[in-house]
Amino acid sequence: MPSELSIAEALVALEGAGVGILLLCDGDGRLQGTLTDGDIRRAILRGASFEEPCRTIANAAPLVGQAPLTDAEALHQMDHGKHFVIDHLPVLDDQGRVVDLILRSDVSLLAELPLSAVIMAGGAGSRLRPLTDDTPKPLLPVGDRPLMEHILEQLRQAGIRQVNVTTHYLSEKIVKHFGDGRAFGVDLTYVTEDRPLGTAGSLSLLSAATGPLLVINGDILTRVDFRAMLAFHREHAADLTVAVRRYAFQVPYGVLECEGPYVRAVREKPEFSVLTNAGIYLLEPAIHALIPSGTRFDMTDLIQQLLDNGRSVVSFPVVEYWMDIGQHADYDQAQADVKSGRLAH
Repeated sequence: MPSELSIAEALVALEGAGVGILLLCDGDGRLQGTLTDGDIRRAILRGASFEEPCRTIANAAPLVGQAPLTDAEALHQMDHGKHFVIDHLPVLDDQGRVVDLILRSDVSLLAELPLSAVIMAGGAGSRLRPLTDDTPKPLLPVGDRPLMEHILEQLRQAGIRQVNVTTHYLSEKIVKHFGDGRAFGVDLTYVTEDRPLGTAGSLSLLSAATGPLLVINGDILTRVDFRAMLAFHREHAADLTVAVRRYAFQVPYGVLECEGPYVRAVREKPEFSVLTNAGIYLLEPAIHALIPSGTRFDMTDLIQQLLDNGRSVVSFPVVEYWMDIGQHADYDQAQADVKSGRLAH
C-alpha cells in the first residue's frame, strides 16, 4: 500500500484487510514501513488529523523476517522482538521486497484468554419493531444466523469460553435456542432480570469474577480484537476500559473563532471528531462491589462513579468493523455488510 495515502484511507484498507496490519511499500514492492491497528488507535487518542499521510504514524523500522523462513523460525522471531511480542511478521527477499506476511494465528494455536464475558441481551429492541414483536433482538437473523451467534463466534475465536447472558425480554426463546452453549463452542450461563436493571445493574446478579470481565451489548456486531483490548487494559493498569469509536461530523457553515466581539479566525465548514461509547467494556473484579443490587444502574453511572473516586478509566479506540444494531437502518446495513463479506474476517 502506498505510504502517501491518508490515515482515513489507510483505516478503510486496514478494516478491509482484516489482519490488523498494512504493509507500506514503494513501487517495486520494497517495504517502507508497517501500519497496525495499534498505530491508528494511538493516533486517535492523541487527536491526529485523519487527513495526514499514513506514513506519519507508521513504524518505519519494523521487525522483519528474511526468506526462506520456517514457521518455527517465524514464531521465535515474533516472540523475541526487540521490545515486545508481535503478531505479524513481514517476510522479505534479499532485495527488501515483500514476499510473505506471517500471522501468529497461522503458526501458533491461540491460548484461551483469561477472561469471562457477559452479553447484555435483555433489551426489548423497541426501535426495531415490528421485527422484535415476537423475536428478541439477539435472535434476529443477520445473514444466515441470529445476531448473538455472531457475537458468540467472535468470543470463541478470541479464546473466551465462559459466557454469561443477561436476559429479560422473551428470555425463554434465547435460552431455548442457545442452550448450554456447547453447540457454539462456549459454556453459557443465563441470568434473568425480573425488571430491566440497566447496562450495568444486571452485573450485580452475577458472582464476582476472578479475573477481568468483558461486557458487550447484545446488539453489537464487531471484529474488535479482544486480545489487543486486554493487553491495552493491562498496559494502563485500568480499573475499567471502555471501547470507543471515532465519530466525525462536519459543520455545514463557516465557523468564526471570536475573542469577545472580535473575530480572530474563520474556518469554512470545519470537521470535528469525538470519541463515542462503543458498548464494550473490560472491568476488574473489584469493580463488581461498586454496582448496587436490585436497582437500575447504567455503565455511564459506573464510569462517572469511578471517575469521581479517582479510579482509572481508559478508552480503547475500535478501528475494526463495528455496528450497533439499534434501528432499522442499522439492521439493513448489517445485512448488507454480511452479504458483501465485511464480516468474513
